Amino acid sequence: MSDSTLARVANFNAGPAAMPRSVLERMQSELLDFRGRGLSVLEMSHRSEDFADIAARAESDLRQLMAIPDDYSVLFMQGGASAQFSLCVQNLDLEGRVAYLDSGYWSRKAMASAAELTQVDTVASCQDQPLIHLPDSSQWADCNGASFLHLTDNETIDGIVLDELPDSQLPLVCDMSSSILSRPIEVERYGLIYAGAQKNIGPAGITVVIVRDELLERSARQTLPPVFSYAAMAKAGSMLNTPPTFAWYAAGLVFQWLLGEGGLSTIAERNERQAQSVYAAIDSHDLYINRVHPRNRSRMNVPFQLLEESLTGEFLQGAAGRGFIGLKGHKSMGGLRASLYNATPDQSVDELVDYLHYFAEQHS
Repeated sequence: MSDSTLARVANFNAGPAAMPRSVLERMQSELLDFRGRGLSVLEMSHRSEDFADIAARAESDLRQLMAIPDDYSVLFMQGGASAQFSLCVQNLDLEGRVAYLDSGYWSRKAMASAAELTQVDTVASCQDQPLIHLPDSSQWADCNGASFLHLTDNETIDGIVLDELPDSQLPLVCDMSSSILSRPIEVERYGLIYAGAQKNIGPAGITVVIVRDELLERSARQTLPPVFSYAAMAKAGSMLNTPPTFAWYAAGLVFQWLLGEGGLSTIAERNERQAQSVYAAIDSHDLYINRVHPRNRSRMNVPFQLLEESLTGEFLQGAAGRGFIGLKGHKSMGGLRASLYNATPDQSVDELVDYLHYFAEQHS
């Protein structure tokens, strides 16, 4: 693919997200010779001084970006978020009971994994009338006695964002795979945050886990293989075994890029502006349908359908002709979906909005 082609492709994919162009170029420039060392990061020992510096810089930058308190450990673990569906239970469940908010597709996946290990209580479920929405936390069922309360911050398939945190005495465990680093959050309100890298952090294969140190005491009491133990991984600085070094390095470059862009407040403003422009285009035409209540509309993932489903193929064909990829909806939902992760340029969003208006006018 030529540079000109790469520049004009707008990736709205909800899977592995487009990375910042400047980060990709830096990775390219350092691929064969990392900063004059004569070898690639792909060849570098995770025990080397060079990689120790990469890892330390990545954690330091992430702590700065998210204002992570000192009494939290940051782990870089192998695999994706789906592994954490089970690991958070195996590490933190001391009561034989956990509580979950059923907010959509991925929370239900997490609940199914947890149910194979322990008792799962549902505090509330997503409602679909008159529009899809999450109930106010004041209406959630009592979950006292559970080991933790699990939340999914952003549902990529359903296009639902959690708009409030409950006032709970339980540790909050939160899947932030598709929303981490998209806005500032109060880390201290959570007991544990986990996030697969492949949306807003970097390449697939590494998962960030941010855990309050007091919860590591629970982990230390469990009988787990060390590589699956939060306590053991924290003690080893995430290097108990060979980590996915290149993904860790790439994540660190994204953290540097975010700091250079002005941090998460600046990124949040951009994300909000981009999302609202897409929703405004959808709302302005009867041809498009988004059934999520405005307060729960995701800023990362915008699912929508066409009033005439038979036009979906034509819409996608026209989008491909304009250099847009990844707009096909998830197989479980159908329809269309635009994902607006941090690296999505304003120009791509503006061009998508123009296309939404054009297509609707052609079929009015």
